[in-house]
Amino acid sequence: MGGDVRSGSVAYPQSPPAGGPYNALWQTCGVYTGPVYDEYAVHSLARGAVWLTYRPGLDAAEVAKLGALLAAPEGGQASPALLSPRENLSAPIVATAWNAQIGAQTADDPRLKRFVRDYAAQKTAPEAGAPCTGGYGGTR
Repeated sequence: MGGDVRSGSVAYPQSPPAGGPYNALWQTCGVYTGPVYDEYAVHSLARGAVWLTYRPGLDAAEVAKLGALLAAPEGGQASPALLSPRENLSAPIVATAWNAQIGAQTADDPRLKRFVRDYAAQKTAPEAGAPCTGGYGGTR
């Protein structure tokens, strides 16, 4: 492993965290209807995943658009990614990758599509290329 692995909870200076120490277990990539543990999600980021978070109460159509951003492109394979709600975000939608983050007002913001494309499975994450499957599949 190439990152700072810790057990238990970790206090992060930013919300959602975009890197730093993480738990030995990662969050299995997928769509979650509840918040996920930061320590697991950061480990998924370390594996090259993109994490889209949104404020609870975001319109269901907007959440569906976020899910579509993470789906497999036609004829391709889905990028490793997480989608989950999160309280107290600085914007209605926040896209996070290892050491990178942007906020957006709507799922139609073209910067989100570029962010997912540019950062999905990035090679600069500490454990780039490690699978985002077989980890923790629950919520907090």
